[in-house]
Amino acid sequence: MLKKRLRNKILKIRETYNKDNIKLDYKRIINFFKKENIIAKKIGGYFPINFEFDDLDLLKKFEKDNYQISLPVIKKSFQMDFYNWTFIDPLKINNLGIPEPEAKKLVHPDILFIPMVAFDKNLNRLGYGGGYYDRFIEKLSRKKNIIKIGLALSCQKIKKIPINKHDQKLDFIITNEDIIK
Repeated sequence: MLKKRLRNKILKIRETYNKDNIKLDYKRIINFFKKENIIAKKIGGYFPINFEFDDLDLLKKFEKDNYQISLPVIKKSFQMDFYNWTFIDPLKINNLGIPEPEAKKLVHPDILFIPMVAFDKNLNRLGYGGGYYDRFIEKLSRKKNIIKIGLALSCQKIKKIPINKHDQKLDFIITNEDIIK
């Protein structure tokens, strides 16, 4: 019940704060990648909904710089996989109302941009409660190392996220004001 109350509270704050669709500076992200020696070229992004931090401008610039972009496709049993996508490819609306690519070319991203409802200084995230990203991260981490980067607005930071054994910690969180490592 605590997580549900937190979600409702932060979602209202996020909606108020992000009415103008705040963007991240691409150069700031590239400089961060260089500083952290992140050289991977396969990025898993997301299609923003509910006033989530919008990563589409970033993804478009990454695509222009020859990164391979992929978006999630929701599967049965709260699973998801990432599939190749470019900005000229069509999207279809899934049963949750989220645009997703055609499930044609499966991709195992090296870098994962992860949306969230809330986060804390310890790199914990609170999602919508379906566990899609936690399951995906656990599954992909068995196959390869992935860099998990949460994208959020600074107003989504809270003192402590209540966590359980299935919750996956992030490697970094990038906000409009800060980078947490």
